[in-house]
Amino acid sequence: MTVVWINGAFGAGKTTTARELIELIPNSALFDPEVIGGALTHLLPPKRLAEVGDFQDLPIWRRMVVDTAAAMLAELGGTLVVPMTLLRQEYRDEIFGALAARRIAVHHLLLAPAETILRERIAGREIPPDLPDGEIRVRQWSYDHIEPYRAALASWLTADAHPVDTSDLTPYETAVRIADAVGAGAVPACDIVQTPEPTAETLAAGVLLFDEHDRVLLVDPTYKPGWEFPGGVVERGEAPARAGMREVAEETGIQLREVPRLLVVDWERPVPPGFGGLRLLFDGGRLGSGEASRVLLPGPELRAWRFATEQEAASMLPPVRYERLRWALRARERGSALYLEAGVPVG
Repeated sequence: MTVVWINGAFGAGKTTTARELIELIPNSALFDPEVIGGALTHLLPPKRLAEVGDFQDLPIWRRMVVDTAAAMLAELGGTLVVPMTLLRQEYRDEIFGALAARRIAVHHLLLAPAETILRERIAGREIPPDLPDGEIRVRQWSYDHIEPYRAALASWLTADAHPVDTSDLTPYETAVRIADAVGAGAVPACDIVQTPEPTAETLAAGVLLFDEHDRVLLVDPTYKPGWEFPGGVVERGEAPARAGMREVAEETGIQLREVPRLLVVDWERPVPPGFGGLRLLFDGGRLGSGEASRVLLPGPELRAWRFATEQEAASMLPPVRYERLRWALRARERGSALYLEAGVPVG
C-alpha cells in the first residue's frame, strides 16, 4: 500500500494534478483531506473551530487524515494520491510517521513553481460564486500562506520532498512527470522508522545524558512531533535500564559503560488513540567533550540532536514530557528517585 503525497503552496495546482495522476497510475484513487475539514464543521462545536486558524491545527484532523487514508487503502489497495499542503514539519512527522507505523509507504512530492507564476495562478483562480467571502477565504488565504511556504522551503521542505518545477507545465504534464518519477524509483518512500502502533499500555525507558555544562541531550524524531530523550519501548523480557542503554547506543552511537540510575517513574494516562503506561527516566551521566562531539544519528529514526538547558527544553518538549524532565532534574539534584502521575509528583 502506497501514498503519493502532493505538497506545495496553496494555488500550486495540487488537486488538478492529482486528478490527472490517478488516470496515469494503475489501481489508484484520490483522497483530498479537505473533505475531513469540511466534515469537522458538522462534527465539532463552533467554539472549538474558532480556537484554531487552520483545520491542520486540530489533532482530530491529523488523526482522521491518517485513519481515512489507511481505511481507503485497506478497502481499495493500490495507491492513494493525496493533494495537501503541509508546511509545518511537526505535522508532517505526525502524519507520515503514523502512516509508516501502519506499514504504508509515503512518496512525498513538492509542486514548486516560481513565485511569480504562483501569484499569477492565485490571481487567476476561479472563486465559486456561491461561496460567502470567497475572495478572502480562497484568494487571500493563498496569498497569506506564501510566506510560511517560503519559510518551509528554507528550513526543511525541499530536503524532505522531491521537487517538481511546474512553472512551465500543465497539470497533465506535471502528472506525467510525477508518474514517471515514482515509477522509475526516483522518488523513494520517505525514510521513516516504522514503529508499530501500541495496542496496550507500554513501558518505556529514556536516558538523560549531559554535557560539561549540564545541558541535557535531546533528539528530534522523524516519526512524531516534538523533541524527545534518547530511549524507547522496553521489549518483552528486557530490563528497563538495559533497554535505555540499548536505545542510547542505537540512536546516538554512545555506549554507556555503567547501568544508569533511576530518576523518575511517571505514569502516563491513556489519551486516545494512545494507551499510556509507565515512563522511566534514567541518569546516563555527563559525557566528556570528546564523547559529546561524536554523537551519531544512525538510521532514519532521528533527524537531529542538541544539548539544551532546562529553559530551552521547555519550548522544545511537549508539556508532559517537559514536566517529566523538570522533575527528573530535581531528583538528580536530590539524589533520590521520584514517582509521578502525568508529570506530577505523588506522595
